[in-house]
Amino acid sequence: MDIYRVDTMTDLVRGNAYVGRGIVIGKTADGTKAAVAYFIMGRSENSRNRVFVEQGDEVVIHPFDASKVEDPSLIIYSPIKTWENHLIVTNGDQTDTVYDFLRAGNTFEEALETREFEPDAPNFTPRISGMLTFHDMDFSYKMSILKSADAVGSACNRYTFAYAATAGVGHFIHTYVCDGNPLPTFQGEPERVSIPNDIDLFTKEIWENLDEQNKISIYVRYIDLQTGAVENRMINKNQ
Repeated sequence: MDIYRVDTMTDLVRGNAYVGRGIVIGKTADGTKAAVAYFIMGRSENSRNRVFVEQGDEVVIHPFDASKVEDPSLIIYSPIKTWENHLIVTNGDQTDTVYDFLRAGNTFEEALETREFEPDAPNFTPRISGMLTFHDMDFSYKMSILKSADAVGSACNRYTFAYAATAGVGHFIHTYVCDGNPLPTFQGEPERVSIPNDIDLFTKEIWENLDEQNKISIYVRYIDLQTGAVENRMINKNQ
């Protein structure tokens, strides 16, 4: 068994109808850039009625057709925010929780101790989160998943993973293993994935291999570790 195996995003999402929402964080193969990707998928009309919108450094999810919004609480949020030398990316309004805790001088872990999985029984969708911390022209990153301890949502288990950024390697965490009813929650450690140097190649690799019927939006950001220059790519199926 090769515990240091690194797959491609093609390997990890192609042919899987529903991995849900996903976060990828890592460093490009040439070691010069930090890479972050976030995508959303949806099965219901309410979930599919969304688009990503850029607001400065922040990314916000808006309804594509406001007249069709059934329940905004779990579908409208800011998946990406920055605070000082931190970049936060999550699959829900815990982005704001982490942001507020950092501003108050607290930690990523302390913020997520106050949150738990989503109240969408019987799926109990896990909250997945990531944070990059930049320092000395490099960075480290953390990933978290908050998920139900059992099939009835009686308690929340919290897992945090901390990584040193390694050239060419990233980690991929997503909400579900695959499609199902109820949806099976992601299990184990975030998956090791290769990070190419080209942001367009990376964006295309993820987007084109996500299930055509269920994919909704993707946002990818590359940050030059020496200059701080930022490149963003965004695709909305609804636009």
